[in-house]
Amino acid sequence: MIPNYGVSTNDAQLFQSFSGIQHLAETRRFKAWFLDQFGVFHDGKKPYPGAISTLDYLAKTGAKMVVISNSSRRASVTTEKLRNLGFDPSLFLDSITSGELTHQYLERRDDPWFAALGRSCIHMTWGDRGAISLNGLDLRVVENAEEAEFILVHGTEALGLPSGSVAPKQLEELEKILEQCALRKIPMVVANPDYVTVEARALRVMPGTLAAKYEQLDGEVKWMGKPGKIIYESAMALAGVDASECIAVGDSLHHDIKGANLAGMQSVFITGGIHADELGIDHFGQVAEESKVKDLASKYGAYPTYVLPSFTW
Repeated sequence: MIPNYGVSTNDAQLFQSFSGIQHLAETRRFKAWFLDQFGVFHDGKKPYPGAISTLDYLAKTGAKMVVISNSSRRASVTTEKLRNLGFDPSLFLDSITSGELTHQYLERRDDPWFAALGRSCIHMTWGDRGAISLNGLDLRVVENAEEAEFILVHGTEALGLPSGSVAPKQLEELEKILEQCALRKIPMVVANPDYVTVEARALRVMPGTLAAKYEQLDGEVKWMGKPGKIIYESAMALAGVDASECIAVGDSLHHDIKGANLAGMQSVFITGGIHADELGIDHFGQVAEESKVKDLASKYGAYPTYVLPSFTW
């Protein structure tokens, strides 16, 4: 079930289609560009054709660029990944990830909701992709729901152990643990709200899927990234702009485009990312049918300002 965030459909399906971002960039209308990475710059394994040069061209217009990602990892990890894929991190003001925000909020505890969490947690994390470190957060990882004060979800492959190692788990096993936690009414923090991500064209289940399951069990969830306003507000503060001066680019209608709608900013929907199959796209750069984009936007209740097949100039 896709949550309804109350975005009006008033003329909302009226979008402009372009083959690349040059026209938008050269107007210099937007002081800041908030850019998703997976499905826009790269597929998790390699850059998309033209993405690296497009960022160079965009930087030359004077635009401030911020990477905003629902990655459960720290911002520094995202920056290093981009560097390793051939992107120039110096072009960006910074990277802001939902994982970085989660770490900061758990570390500072200056927000009343986080201050009330307690210190004992069930930790759902990654296995093959590399577990997320909780160093510096003064948390006690437990294995049993009876001992936990909250659930921290970074990944969908493993359960964190008190020793600091992890036990690989199937998604169904983690969902069983959530059922036990729901009986105790303990809250969840999800460090990556994505349901799926694109990885070498395949779709991979992400932590947002577990969070949605927990909400179905009447559990309380704190979503730490897109489409929530928290990550957009952080990006606007970093760039020193307000919503009317920036534009968000992403491939997820529910996360990137919905988030831009909620934050009151314009958006660019890249059709060749996670929605490629739904749109009938089978090769890079293929233009999606306008009627299919409109139907999908209505399905997700997320309405882009502009639509592009890929992040190219």
